[in-house]
Amino acid sequence: MESNKVVGILGIGLIGGSMALGLRKSGWAKECIGIDTNRPNQKRALELGLIDRLLPLDEALQIIDVLIIATPVDNLVEQLPKILDQFNQKQIVIEVGSTKSPIYEALKNHPRRKQFVSTHPMAGTEFSGPEAAIDGLFEGKRCVICDQELSDPDAEKTIESLYQDGLHMNLIYMDSISHDVHTAYISHISHICSFALANTVLEKEKDEKRIFELASTGFESTVRLAKSSPETWIQIFHQNQENLMDVLDEYINTLLKYKGLMLSGSYDKLKEELAKANDIGRILNRK
Repeated sequence: MESNKVVGILGIGLIGGSMALGLRKSGWAKECIGIDTNRPNQKRALELGLIDRLLPLDEALQIIDVLIIATPVDNLVEQLPKILDQFNQKQIVIEVGSTKSPIYEALKNHPRRKQFVSTHPMAGTEFSGPEAAIDGLFEGKRCVICDQELSDPDAEKTIESLYQDGLHMNLIYMDSISHDVHTAYISHISHICSFALANTVLEKEKDEKRIFELASTGFESTVRLAKSSPETWIQIFHQNQENLMDVLDEYINTLLKYKGLMLSGSYDKLKEELAKANDIGRILNRK
């Protein structure tokens, strides 16, 4: 694929860096310009070959066709309106954050709202920074496009192409409110429970040597997300607090049910509950 599009990426970490790798490899982007206020990240992104060059934001805005904002979600609410203020009529901006409702509110009355497309590529790891960028991270994964009716049709088509042709992702569509509900139930609860389990083990098992010796693949896979960036996830938990509280209440009630069944010796009933949980495999194994 050959393209003449110049893409700017604000925030060259796991997601931004991986997008740069994918868009350059597929040829969707003629050039990827890095925009990052973190000087060590700037230098490392260039050393790793994630981007073609670095520019300050005001200079990058003079030449880019598409801007990808891959910064923590609290920053997005402040950044996006100011960036849109500086856009010409042909430029497009997207963000890749894990919460959508605050951004929807921040931009709903902006005169250039149609040049913004709200997206969430559903891929990642527990690592962060330029070193965490992975070639092929997004291939075969799903990307959510939110509130598509609020974006210019041509802008939306361009971003659909970015994800489908540039990153080889599958697209799904929903509104911002639904997105935040579903990600709380599926993604955000997984992270907060992983953090909680890791802290529980660290509190109860003071012998670090025993944790290292006895931890097997089950434990490692369950607490993997606890290695994620607290700075990133505290902002997501805060922004999606209402939905997260709802699913946390359900999770705590389930744990209390299990505890009650064990205390009463009702292991046949507990076995039934565990068997019900096995059904998640049927859902996740769909082709």
